[in-house]
Parts: sequence; C-alpha cells; structure tokens
Amino acid sequence: MDHEERVTGWWLFAGILLLISGTLNIIWGIAAIDESHFFALNTHYILSNLNTWGWITLGLGVVEILAGFSLFGGGGFGRWFGVIVAGLVAIDSLFNIPAYPFWSLCVFALSVIILYQLAKPAPAGV
Repeated sequence: MDHEERVTGWWLFAGILLLISGTLNIIWGIAAIDESHFFALNTHYILSNLNTWGWITLGLGVVEILAGFSLFGGGGFGRWFGVIVAGLVAIDSLFNIPAYPFWSLCVFALSVIILYQLAKPAPAGV
C-alpha cells in the first residue's frame, strides 16, 4: 500500500484539524502563562493553577502540531499518535473550563471530531 492510498481525505481533514487545534492551544497556553486578563478572574482549579495549565496546554499544542504533520506521512503511527494526542487535549480542555468555558468546550469538540475521524475504520479497498 503506497502513500497515496493510505492518506485519505479524512486523514488530511483530521491532520489539518490537529494543526488548527495545536495552534489554538499554543496561543491559549502562552496567554495562560502570561496570566492574561481575558481569563475568568478568581477561578479555582481542581489541580494547580492557571500558569501550570498554560504550560501543559502549550506543550500539548506543540505535540498536536507534530501529530498533524506525522499524520500527513500516512503511516499507522501518525494515526494512533493523533488519537492519543487528541484524547489528551480533550481531557486538558475539560480541566481548562474554569478559565475560559466557551473556548475550552470548542477545543473539546474539535478534539472529539479529530478522534472520530482517526478512530473510524478505513473504507474498504484502502
């Protein structure tokens, strides 16, 4: 099976979504590290604080971009790497709800779409 057969339109779609979500998470992480004022004030986290979650989100954003480019390579590694990273980002976005609820739910939905696209079986003949 060559590269063209492995990389379907849905894989490209999921890869592009990984790149978009990774970019959004990098921006969110930098803003959280800087403790920007657009976040909800006096929020209480289950674990740690806004600064810590900013670093975690920044790191996941970078890994998400790597997963997106890995997915463009077409191998099974890129697919499962994308599934794992999208799952971690979905969990991270739920932990970030106290800081910016609407943004976090949008990133969560984006991660679920990525998970769906990468976890579904390939069409017959591919």
